[in-house]
Amino acid sequence: MLILDNHYFKPTTKLRTLALLEAVASDGRMSQQDMGGHTAMSIAMVNQYIRDMDARNLILCEPVNGKSYRYTLTEDGHRMRREFFGQYCAEIVQSYTILKNMVQDQLAPLLGNDRTKLALYGASETCEVVLSSLTGSAFTVVALLDSDPAKQGKFFHGHLVSPPEALSWIECDAVVITSFGRQEEIYQRLTRQTASQQLEIVRL
Repeated sequence: MLILDNHYFKPTTKLRTLALLEAVASDGRMSQQDMGGHTAMSIAMVNQYIRDMDARNLILCEPVNGKSYRYTLTEDGHRMRREFFGQYCAEIVQSYTILKNMVQDQLAPLLGNDRTKLALYGASETCEVVLSSLTGSAFTVVALLDSDPAKQGKFFHGHLVSPPEALSWIECDAVVITSFGRQEEIYQRLTRQTASQQLEIVRL
């Protein structure tokens, strides 16, 4: 199910339509209030879109009782869902490529300083993007760090997650903070922790 509540990507009519088509496909007994909760749309907006999709023969609205309906995608609805989802995925892939290029640009100065052995701090979704961006590059990821004890000792995309204290014995040239949530806090902590090691700390 698509969640539209965000700060940097404005939902379009197509995206809202796709979100509701996905909601109907996942649970035809879902109320319009629940659809609004799942898609970050007001009940009035959901109702307007449902009426429009019904008029366009994209969904069937069957009354269950005096207060609720069962929603079913028509063939046209399934066709539009596949078409819109394909376009949506293509844009996501394009955004992912742009993000990887931004990461590569951010880390490029390290190459000029011959700092190629990296420790990544933060075993998160952002770390996945960074690992993907480094594939085939001159960089080597020698450690993956995280302060969460639940992640330590486990593997994340083939890398063993170690506690931050491991920096005291790991041979690396730079630490890349791959956690967007607490970047400044992590940066200050690492600055103090590695003061005597002359490590470069990179914030994305």
